[in-house]
Amino acid sequence: MKTSAVFQLLTYVVGEEDANDVMAHVAVDASLLDKPVRGLADRATIAQTLALVLFHDLLRRVPAAKRYVHEFKPRHEKLVLDHGAVRTVKLQGMGALPCGEVAVTRLLKPLGYAFAAEYPLPALKMTGRSYRHMDFPEQIPQFFVSEILPELFSAPFQMAVTNTFASSHDPVSDKLQSQLDALESRGVLEFHDAADVVLRVARCFDRQHELPKFEDYTSLLDESAEMGWIATEGNTFNHITIRVSDVTSLHASLVEGGYAIKPEVEISSSGNVLQTALLADSVSRRLKGATSSYIEHTVPGSFCEFIQRKGARGNDGVERLDLGFDSGNATAIFKMTTAAGR
Repeated sequence: MKTSAVFQLLTYVVGEEDANDVMAHVAVDASLLDKPVRGLADRATIAQTLALVLFHDLLRRVPAAKRYVHEFKPRHEKLVLDHGAVRTVKLQGMGALPCGEVAVTRLLKPLGYAFAAEYPLPALKMTGRSYRHMDFPEQIPQFFVSEILPELFSAPFQMAVTNTFASSHDPVSDKLQSQLDALESRGVLEFHDAADVVLRVARCFDRQHELPKFEDYTSLLDESAEMGWIATEGNTFNHITIRVSDVTSLHASLVEGGYAIKPEVEISSSGNVLQTALLADSVSRRLKGATSSYIEHTVPGSFCEFIQRKGARGNDGVERLDLGFDSGNATAIFKMTTAAGR
């Protein structure tokens, strides 16, 4: 394992001690771990490593998820990462940041991700889309990227959106863009460039705008808990999802273990996808006050989700894991970040 390109890239970004910890808890497909460091790293290796780095970041930010990984799950059991979720704002005028999901998908496509499906979320005035890795669709975690649609809200809300996000900067430097272009063209990068890409792309999953004003934050929160979340957390992983074999049984065990978890398991209309989630941990964030002062405010942070996927027979008659999502499930899961105080 330690000679694999995945481990070496992960070590470059998070350090050897944390890389060992991540690899001790997360399952990585053997065909990816079989890729040694030979001067080049392919897009699948880079994509898998990015997912591990973002998982590591979420554990750092979400105590309940860290507790689950280090204390609740059986020691011998490794986690299968299913997908990560990112929220964006479909707004022209996001400072230097591209509008909506493009801010994220421009990073994913060079790594080998392709659009899979669209999921309307009308109750939230959002649209979700899934992106799946072309080389290892079942093994490398998907991304579920959502856009909130400000034009569907009130005029005061839209003004608060503009006030909050107009300061956004673009974290993609000319150098990173050149590296991503090379990766998209060739499918591989020299190891030092691959390590740099993982590090710099991971940093793009963060808040790219200035601290929001308290009055703007409360205006956003009045109409959308989801937009309030983006105002403080930006493009960080909203949640990471762990694939399990029996989500109903796990849900009952987590309730018994005292975890703050949604009351019921969500079941897709097809019956193939079952989901539950821990409630978002509360975090303290600074907001701008009316003058030059700052206000410490408790808001919802990120969370951990669990998903069970059953097999589904395709048009070719072959049964494969159902990698789809469900709009109803997603709407319910998104509610895990309902505001934790005003």
